[in-house]
Amino acid sequence: MHKDSSQGTANVLADLGFDDARELSAKAALAVKVNDLIDKRGLTQMEVATIIGMAQSKVSQIRRYKLQNISLERLMQALVSLGQHVEIVVQPAQRAYEPGITVAV
Repeated sequence: MHKDSSQGTANVLADLGFDDARELSAKAALAVKVNDLIDKRGLTQMEVATIIGMAQSKVSQIRRYKLQNISLERLMQALVSLGQHVEIVVQPAQRAYEPGITVAV
């Protein structure tokens, strides 16, 4: 999983050799937003679990950015449950954007 690289890229997870680096980066961006909303609202993990319909242990994983067992879809649904609008845009890959997943929050 780890690769030796003398020159970095814009994706630190890819630089560390994660095969699913793009997906993990997208998950991390969504989790940052979820955690920001939790902090701003002063919610407990149990309150969040009730609001988003997820087990408290999964909320704990999001809080700690342990995202391997949480899908992008589940993170997007959590944001919707927290009153956010999630928009997915599909467009042809161009030079500025290579194929992959990008999350803008």
